[in-house]
Amino acid sequence: MLTRLTWQDETLRRVGGALGEYREFVYLSDAKLQQFSLPRRLALPSALRLNTPVGGVDVDAPAADSERDRMRQLEKLDKHLGQRAEWFAQPGLRPGQWVWFEAPLRCVTLQGDYQHMVLFADPAPGEDPSYEQQVGCRLLLHGSSRHLRGFAPVAVEAPALEGIEGGSSFGTTFLTTAGQAVRALSLEHDAAAEGVRPPSGLNGSGVRELLEAIDVRHGQVPGAWMSGLARVTAELPATDTAVRCVVASPLNVEYVRDPA
Repeated sequence: MLTRLTWQDETLRRVGGALGEYREFVYLSDAKLQQFSLPRRLALPSALRLNTPVGGVDVDAPAADSERDRMRQLEKLDKHLGQRAEWFAQPGLRPGQWVWFEAPLRCVTLQGDYQHMVLFADPAPGEDPSYEQQVGCRLLLHGSSRHLRGFAPVAVEAPALEGIEGGSSFGTTFLTTAGQAVRALSLEHDAAAEGVRPPSGLNGSGVRELLEAIDVRHGQVPGAWMSGLARVTAELPATDTAVRCVVASPLNVEYVRDPA
């Protein structure tokens, strides 16, 4: 696991290497990149007029390299956020705060209505004692599958998201605790719900039910070491039966070539 100091050194090394440093992305959120207003070089007009001794000539300007621009913008954010973000296992995190992470993660989607959402989860309790001892909490990242970059997540059968209410209201469906958690997480990434704020007070037991479903499906399959930056959605305190859990939405997720 990287220490705070080595993470900063690594971030600066990446930025200093400009675009010559190879990085393998699993996820990159253009929506989050666009939320930051970064200084840009003066854009060229779509066409240039060159005056010559024999008259004017119209010359098309070079096409913008959008991927290269995206990487430059990400490198600026790496430097800006990487020096300010907290390690995700740091206690006392607040919603909206930026964190950095490095962990073995599994990438999954849910079957059914919420397959547009992608989830990254770290090892289940007891699966990797060394990792657990180092971080002391769980990490669940949630994002939109449209931001995946050439990566095919595994579809997981989620816990029951809806139930049947008994008594006088028999026959009406309601969201289970897991359903409430999934709906709250998905609202941020549902294109049809743009501008809708996720419900406050994310259901902790529902998040843990969701993690349990992922753990059961992938209990014996190790995750790949990945790192990145993410914005905290919620910090769920430890209970008598479960460790603390950090829920966050990533800016980027990339493979760690040489995990510590």
